[in-house]
Amino acid sequence: MDPDNAPPVADQAATQTAILAAFETRHLRKEFGAQVAVADLTLDVRQGEVFGFLGPNGAGKTTFVKMLLGLVTPTGGQGRLLGAPLGNVAARAGVGFLPEHFRFHDWLTAGEFLHLHGQLYAMPDSLRKERIPRLLDLVGLAPHSNEKLRGFSKGMLQRIGLAQALLNEPKLVFLDEPTSGLDPVGRRLVRDIIRDLKSQGATVFLNSHLLSEVEITCDRVAFIKNGQVIRLAALQTLVDGQTTVELRVGNLTPHIIAGLAQWGQDVRADGNRVHLAVSDEESLPHLARWIVEQGGALYSMTPQKLSLEDLFLQVVGTDGGL
Repeated sequence: MDPDNAPPVADQAATQTAILAAFETRHLRKEFGAQVAVADLTLDVRQGEVFGFLGPNGAGKTTFVKMLLGLVTPTGGQGRLLGAPLGNVAARAGVGFLPEHFRFHDWLTAGEFLHLHGQLYAMPDSLRKERIPRLLDLVGLAPHSNEKLRGFSKGMLQRIGLAQALLNEPKLVFLDEPTSGLDPVGRRLVRDIIRDLKSQGATVFLNSHLLSEVEITCDRVAFIKNGQVIRLAALQTLVDGQTTVELRVGNLTPHIIAGLAQWGQDVRADGNRVHLAVSDEESLPHLARWIVEQGGALYSMTPQKLSLEDLFLQVVGTDGGL
């Protein structure tokens, strides 16, 4: 390329961002009358990552996904999906979606159901015949391909829903509670599928009540509350970056309890036991020395790594469930 004709640096950066982003939103907002479902949501999700989306009920998670999919029109803000503006039909053809509350055509067999969705994608008959048996086998439903969906258990419906979400070999997959109704074997199968999608360069956007699944599967997570992102980080950094410490202290005075705030956060005292979260384990010897200098008797110090569930309660609070 002729350097004189090269795009400006700002344009190059914008192009690079578009290439690396599976989707991006800026100040996305949705109001339903006087009710604000999504207040101001700015988020970038990269290509090839598994991204967890966490928040209490009513935080705006489902409305946000519907705006990305073009099912709900934003009240304000803007966004891009697979490099195109939200609502672009061609871009949506590269997306797979498994909603939490699905209503499938229960008079169809599993094979007929997937063929119907293949026709909606305008997939050639030969391609459908090649891909559908492979997907049924992938989700463990090959022996049930000729059975009607009305006879399926909730777990089997979850599996056929996952198969339809993968039918078009999507670049971006939205999975809303993909392990709901599944037994441990089914949850392992979903995790393996998600890892396989990532290895192929696809992006997975995961919303799940099972924080243990998110903790095992995701690269990054966003915590949202009241329609806004309140924390966003690599999952390993979030969980490994903090340690919960239980202290058993004799002569535990109000002065010592108040002073512990300089060493960590979320300080909670119960009798002679104190819990707090520290960001660096190397501070623990200094913390122990400080307690003794303040006249306390340190009987035990038990560090524990913070689980994602603990972190969720710490970041989002306890005033609402997932």
